[in-house]
Amino acid sequence: MIALLFKEIRAFWYSLTGTVVIATYLLINSAFLWILKGQFNLLDSGWAHLDNLFILSPWIFMFLLPAITMRMFSEEKRNGTLELLFTQPLSEWTIVLAKFLAAFLLVGLALLPTLLYFYTLYELGAPRGIIDTGGSWGSYIGLLLLGGSYAAIGLWASSLTDNPIIAFLLAALSCFVFYFGFGELTALIPDGDLAYFLSELSIHTHYESVSRGVLDSRDLFYFLSLTVFFLLATRLTLQSRNW
Repeated sequence: MIALLFKEIRAFWYSLTGTVVIATYLLINSAFLWILKGQFNLLDSGWAHLDNLFILSPWIFMFLLPAITMRMFSEEKRNGTLELLFTQPLSEWTIVLAKFLAAFLLVGLALLPTLLYFYTLYELGAPRGIIDTGGSWGSYIGLLLLGGSYAAIGLWASSLTDNPIIAFLLAALSCFVFYFGFGELTALIPDGDLAYFLSELSIHTHYESVSRGVLDSRDLFYFLSLTVFFLLATRLTLQSRNW
């Protein structure tokens, strides 16, 4: 699995996918948080916080993670290299996990430079260090969990088709439904129990909870369950080629 993981990571850098994704993420965030005037500008907010970074990032990841994962299986299907991959002494689960870890690692690398934002606000705050450290770290953990869920959804979408564009669109739409769609449906449903159930399916509900700086086991279980569910769905899709 380690060899396949490094193969996927090298593919990111050789194709410039990794560089483009990280650069795009940082450029969009930097523009909104530090340069452009408006509600997201941190310097104009009047107090030291990183809330706007954590509001923007799930929406940016909604497109960047599908862009990372859309070729992982679909292009191998189209080029005929997927069957070659399965001739290696690797199980479907090992292949899925290696590709997932490669995408998840890229999420972590994209977030790493944003620690400079935290340090800047920590130093600029009056008094120094006034920023909510616990809430910020909780939000970073929430973003990693969210990024893992998006990556798993993207892999599943990529396993369904040999067209990377279709895989991208399906993954982006699925991420949108899980992040935003279920929560919005609750306003349209009079049944309180059903509305609560749908809100619990929403990534946004659990992401907001983790962002408060309190790691509730229910939120961690949700993200891990969602990620594992889509990884298993990806494995099942790959196994179905033999049916």
